[in-house]
Amino acid sequence: MKCNVGGIDRMLRIAVGLILILLAATQTIGLWGYIGVIPLLTGAFRFCPVYAPFGLSSCHTGKPGKL
Repeated sequence: MKCNVGGIDRMLRIAVGLILILLAATQTIGLWGYIGVIPLLTGAFRFCPVYAPFGLSSCHTGKPGKL
């Protein structure tokens, strides 16, 4: 798997995932909050399967003008 989730994108995914899981675990929101596992894992592994077919990436390539 090639990295396609970059720095800010990664941090936001991890934060949102953890918040959703925490809210679901404390029964503040319903069980649907455990969907937070998905952004948490995509942030942790730096790979988003939805980005791949579209050729999207938020990883820094080191080349000016490209993400």
